[in-house]
Amino acid sequence: MKSIHHASIENINQPAPKQNAAALASDEAENIAQHFSHYLKPQIAKSDPLKQEVYKLRYQVYCEELHFEETNATHIEQDEFDSRSIHCFIRHINTNALAGTLRVIATRNTDELLPMEKFCPQAITDENLRPRNFPAHQICEVSRLAVPLSFRKRQVDQFSGGATGAINETIFSTQELRFFPYIAVSLYLSAIALCHKSRIHHVFVMMEPRLARSLNFVGIHFTQIGAPVEYHGKRAAYYVDIRQLRKKMSIGYRKLLAMIEQELFS
Repeated sequence: MKSIHHASIENINQPAPKQNAAALASDEAENIAQHFSHYLKPQIAKSDPLKQEVYKLRYQVYCEELHFEETNATHIEQDEFDSRSIHCFIRHINTNALAGTLRVIATRNTDELLPMEKFCPQAITDENLRPRNFPAHQICEVSRLAVPLSFRKRQVDQFSGGATGAINETIFSTQELRFFPYIAVSLYLSAIALCHKSRIHHVFVMMEPRLARSLNFVGIHFTQIGAPVEYHGKRAAYYVDIRQLRKKMSIGYRKLLAMIEQELFS
C-alpha cells in the first residue's frame, strides 16, 4: 500500500508568553515576503525533467532519510497519483538545489478517488465534508510534502515520524537561514495558489494534528473531519475551502502568498 504522508515541516514560530504571537508571525512573514525571491524560487514542474527532479527529491526524503518507502534501483519515488497531479517545488537559487516539493492531486470524474479515499476511508467521519459531496473537478488532495535534510533545522513541530536535521551553516548564510523555516509553509501557500488558479475550491489532506495546529497558527485554517487514525503515526483527515482561507489569512501571509503567485504564474 502506498503511504499517504508528508515529510518535514519546519518549526513555525510558537506563541510567546504575554505577546501577540500571531501578529509577530504575520509581521515576520511580511518581512520574509519582501526578500524571499532573493534566495528561494517557487516553481511548477511542467516538464518531464523537472518532474524527475521532484521524484528524485521525494526518493531522497521518503526512502533514504525517513525510510517510509522501500529503496529501489531507479532512485525515484513515484506512484499512481502523479500522472494527475500538479507538482510544485521551491528551488534554492544559490545552489540550484530543490529545497522542497509538494503535489496537488486533482480528480476529473467520480471514478477517480483521492488517496485518502482509497487508503484511509475510515479517516473521514464528517458526512457533510466527504470529497464526493462536491463536484469532482473542484476537489483535490495535497500530499507528498517533502523538505530535504539539508534544508531542515532541528524541529519542535514535526510530522512524519520525527525527522530532525541540522543545516550546514558553512553553505548557507545567516540571512538565508531565516527563510528556511518558511519553506514548508510556502509550499502549502503554493498549493493554495495552484488551487485558486485551477478553480479547485475544496482541499483535503491527511496530516498530523500538531501540523494542523502549526498551520492554523500562521493563518492556514483546516477543519478536522475525522478522528486520528494510525498511519505512519497518528494522522487525521482535514478539509479547507480555499475561498474562505484566503479571506482569513493575515496581511503578512497574504503578501507572502501574492509573492508566490507572482513567481509561479508570471
